[in-house]
Amino acid sequence: MKLIQKYFNDLSRDQLIQFEKLESLYKYWNSKINVISRKDIGSLYLKHVLHSLAIAKFIQFNKGTHIIDVGTGGGFPGIPLAILFPDAKFHLIDSIEKKVKVVDAVSNELVLDNVTTQCKRVEDIDDKFDFILTRAVADMSTILKWTVNNISPNSNNLVPNGIIALKGGDLDKELSRVENKKIVAINDYFDDHYFINKKLVYVPVK
Repeated sequence: MKLIQKYFNDLSRDQLIQFEKLESLYKYWNSKINVISRKDIGSLYLKHVLHSLAIAKFIQFNKGTHIIDVGTGGGFPGIPLAILFPDAKFHLIDSIEKKVKVVDAVSNELVLDNVTTQCKRVEDIDDKFDFILTRAVADMSTILKWTVNNISPNSNNLVPNGIIALKGGDLDKELSRVENKKIVAINDYFDDHYFINKKLVYVPVK
C-alpha cells in the first residue's frame, strides 16, 4: 500500500480501504483459482496493481467514460482503475469463465458498482467503448483488428478515444506496422526497476 500511496497520494478513505483489501482477496482466490502467477502474488501491488495504474498517469478518465478491459485475467488493469475512477464505467471480459468468476467476486466484495463482467471474446462483442484496455493479450495489430469497430467515434476526454495496451520487451517489430502510435516508458512514471522494460502503448482510433 505504501507503494500505491507513493504515486497516488490523494486517494479517498474508501479508495484506500478498497486498495488495501486487494491483497487478502487475491491471495484467497488465487489459492482456489490460479489467476496470478504463484511467484507474483507476493508482489501484487508492484507487478499488478501499480502496473495497471500506469494508465492513470497517462489519462484521467472523465465521468461517464466507457472502457472495456480485454482479456482481463484476474481483473488487471480494470479493477485498480475502477477503484481510482469510480465515475467511469468498466466492462471486464475474458474468455475463461473461472477468471471472470474471480473478477466478479473481487468487484462484489469491493462494491465496485462501476464494473460489469462478461465471459466472452472481444470479437463477439458489438458494443462501443471510448477506450480498449489490454495487458499483453495479443500483439497490437491483432488487437486493432479485433477491436477497431468497438471504438466510439465521440471522445469526451483530453486523450482521443483509442486503444491503451501495457506491454513489455522489445516492441519494434510488433509495432512497425502500427500507425499513429505513442509509446511511453512506464519507468517515466514509476522509478522501480521492475518497470525498466515496461511500456504503455496508445493508438488513437478515429
